[in-house]
Amino acid sequence: MRRTTAALAAAAIIVGAGGLIYARVSGSDAAAQTTPAMPAVPVTAGVATARDMPVYVRGIGSVQAYNTVTVKSRVDGQIMKVDFTEGQEVKAGDLLFEIDPRPFQAALAQAEANKEKDEAQLTSAQADLRRYGALVGNGYQTRQSYDQQKALVGEVEASIKADQAQIDAAELNLQYADIRSPIDGRTGARLVDIGNMVRATDNTGLVTITQLHPIYVSFTVPQGQFETIRESEARAPVPVLAYSEDNQKNLATGKLTLIDNQIDQSTGTLHLKATFDNRDGALWPGEFVNARLIVGIDKNAVTVPARAVQRGPNGSYLFVVKPDDTVEMRTVQVAQEEDGVAVIGKGLTAGERIVVDGQYRLDDGTKVVAQAAPSGKS
Repeated sequence: MRRTTAALAAAAIIVGAGGLIYARVSGSDAAAQTTPAMPAVPVTAGVATARDMPVYVRGIGSVQAYNTVTVKSRVDGQIMKVDFTEGQEVKAGDLLFEIDPRPFQAALAQAEANKEKDEAQLTSAQADLRRYGALVGNGYQTRQSYDQQKALVGEVEASIKADQAQIDAAELNLQYADIRSPIDGRTGARLVDIGNMVRATDNTGLVTITQLHPIYVSFTVPQGQFETIRESEARAPVPVLAYSEDNQKNLATGKLTLIDNQIDQSTGTLHLKATFDNRDGALWPGEFVNARLIVGIDKNAVTVPARAVQRGPNGSYLFVVKPDDTVEMRTVQVAQEEDGVAVIGKGLTAGERIVVDGQYRLDDGTKVVAQAAPSGKS
């Protein structure tokens, strides 16, 4: 009797446990059937395109004036007048300062008077020489007197040449009293005011003039780019683009005019210089700029918007949208990136759809709803 009761109790326990397990499994299946699928992630998509892209070599440098002149006085005197305003554009020969000309005018008048006196003396000496020459043959004048008169004529002629040299010097000093611009350019701050005495031996200049048209950009590039630049220059003149310090604005376009004759061993860089017309004055002496040399054209390069490329611990990658609207995380090699466009060297072909925006919620295999990028932003 006891054995029968125990068997019945055990059977009841087994049935109860089985029912509990069945209920839990059934509940799990029902929950799984009622759990909604993950929604597709909205993203902005674009298409990898093939285009010709310039190949750049980058450098960092500064703008230099084509010519810089510190104007100084070449004579001593007092400044009587200033004939320019600070920051003015001037031409070669334009009057800048006027020094008191009266001392130089007096020196010129004295030199001219000395010449006139010596010329009168020469006339008399030559007349005496002619008379002496006529009398020597008749014995009325000695040969010694004739030779002495001839020497006197030569002495007076030499004095006249010295007088002319004094006149030339006085005229030159009178010209130097008007200080003129030696080049076309832009004046800086005036360093001397009206009324001051200046001397030719002064170390301080009167004003500095810089030539802005054309203008130079002096910059350096890594020495490893030397062969690329040299080969490009051998084919044709190398265009150079000058960009603003933040690399956002193209200021001007010029051409490479100097590859320095040696590499700086302390920095491992090569010094270059480019010349720009700078008619609009976009470049200014002393300004820091980024230089880009166009050393070639990459034909049919695969390009995508630069923001489509992500950086991870294993390098660059992007998300490719597959035909079933899922994404594939694709490792790529970025050859260069310029002005918001990335050139893909490996890992992508032209025509493939890629995610441009919205990558932060994506993983390999994520379902997406792709919208085209707005015009001009793909």
